[in-house]
Amino acid sequence: MLKAISGTGVLRALGAMSGTSLDGVDAAIVETDGVSIARFGESGYRAYSRAEQQVLEAALGHWSGAEADAAAQVVEVAHAEALSGFETADLVGFHGQTLAHEPRGRGTCQVGDGQTLTEALGVPVVWDFRTADVGLGGEGAPLAPFFHFACAKWFGATEPVAFLNLGGVGNLTWVDPSKASAETNGALLAFDTGPANAPINDLLRARCGLGFDEGGQVAAKGTVATGALELFLQEAYFTRMPPKSLDRNDFPEMMDLVHELSDADAAATMTAMCAASVAQGMAHCPSPPSRVLVTGGGRHNPVLMEMLRVSLDCPVVAVEEVGLDGDMLEAQAFAYLAVRVARGLPTSCPATTGVMALVGGGTVSEPSA
Repeated sequence: MLKAISGTGVLRALGAMSGTSLDGVDAAIVETDGVSIARFGESGYRAYSRAEQQVLEAALGHWSGAEADAAAQVVEVAHAEALSGFETADLVGFHGQTLAHEPRGRGTCQVGDGQTLTEALGVPVVWDFRTADVGLGGEGAPLAPFFHFACAKWFGATEPVAFLNLGGVGNLTWVDPSKASAETNGALLAFDTGPANAPINDLLRARCGLGFDEGGQVAAKGTVATGALELFLQEAYFTRMPPKSLDRNDFPEMMDLVHELSDADAAATMTAMCAASVAQGMAHCPSPPSRVLVTGGGRHNPVLMEMLRVSLDCPVVAVEEVGLDGDMLEAQAFAYLAVRVARGLPTSCPATTGVMALVGGGTVSEPSA
């Protein structure tokens, strides 16, 4: 099978993503040769139960041990259930669940064993996408930029555009579609902008018993505490040059800054922190993008989207405006990256993760004979 998937034709790849917002498993089909996108296929979603979320939450920050093992079991079962509902796929791209991310320290930790998943599904599984990048001096994140470049080509962009993913953490990819390939110098710049949905979700769960701020309803009733926002923006991360990346819990002081605020004011202030960190990050783009295409759960928050439109100097729209699916873009990215790994193509470069040279991360596991 490995010989079959390492050729040059179009493959039907099934990607899966479980992000730092800990809501569930996204799964999506992409038909690609690892360079261009031939077709987007069906997609699906498997939510985590509250009990499963609690297991994952307890494991955050752990690199090994009982908590990490329990999280791995939850991740493997949920992914097997999410992916088994799809018809035939040539291979699977399995990101796993990030528990800890310290690219300048201990490295990066995603739980979930690809060999276990390949035995359950009966098809090759590409996994452990980040370790090789970190081993060569990269941040290991973000990894979607090569896919974003392919998406820009797919919808016919002719001017630079920015993809803004607002999941648990925010990340930005600046794309110049006039370049011949993602590997071409000057084609990409990518980095994490700052906290996004994760701290807002944590706040509302702790204070209100809500999983997230649906429709921005809580933030819409509040007023931004400008003093807290200004203190937040003094964090040294924002002046660091990209590429750069974050762990989900890298800004614990956010909770302290809104501790004395009402629920609504705290939610509004944290939402403004997310938007302001994006605005700070836009200054790093090589040239102003023609528009910002927002993906991830944050695009469903009208308060956050309006804050972005006010603070950025270009149009801000959901990726659906160009025919993409913002709920599935990261799952689709790992389907696309799986094909690149199987074919020995790079998945990151100095401009996306700060890695020393072009690198193709990932391990390919095949079912036992």
